[in-house]
Amino acid sequence: MSGETLLVVEDEEDILELLTYNLSREGYKVIGVTDGLKGLQAADAKLPDLVLLDLMLPGMDGLDVCRQLKKNDKTARIPIVIVTAKGDESDVVAGLELGADDYVAKPFSIKVLLARVRAVLRRKKEPPAEKTAVIRIHDLVINPGRHEVLIKGKPIDMTFSELRILHLLASRPGWVMTREQIVDSVRGEDYPVTDRSVDVQIVGLRRKLGTRADLIETVRGVGYRFRE
Repeated sequence: MSGETLLVVEDEEDILELLTYNLSREGYKVIGVTDGLKGLQAADAKLPDLVLLDLMLPGMDGLDVCRQLKKNDKTARIPIVIVTAKGDESDVVAGLELGADDYVAKPFSIKVLLARVRAVLRRKKEPPAEKTAVIRIHDLVINPGRHEVLIKGKPIDMTFSELRILHLLASRPGWVMTREQIVDSVRGEDYPVTDRSVDVQIVGLRRKLGTRADLIETVRGVGYRFRE
């Protein structure tokens, strides 16, 4: 049993009841509220370990709640998983860029939602990966300090931008990154990266990774993530 506290902000009573029941069964302590303002107040008062945040809320919508949580020093580090109607890709992108950690589309599978919650809580406990840290995943080794990528011990030739993007994604497995977040993270004075060029870089990365190309997943309409 985990004992971690989750705040669920959801205005549909049946969904709130469903989430509360299933999360409680997994050992989480659940606080449920039905509007954005109550969500902000509960987050500030209780400091939950994670917030499950519906975007379509009465009064203050989910994006505004996310924005306020990230602006408040007290609640800025609380992970947020946004819940949105299927197809609202622009809202998903906006939520991720405001600082949300992941998203689940309605209608959702409880098993998938629980897996996302566990993954985000697990990442919260892990120390942030440094930009120079060596990453080893199966037979893939990424060493930014030596500008080196190895697959089964064989060096793979990569540009500086490709290596930075690969290292960024691999350092946060399962974490959805928008194109804009990738640009912000890897942009530098000597290697311009634009929103559109990210897709080109990803194509090049997959080609060079060969049999490991499937490690980089496309999240349709949103961006990319490194497969857990």
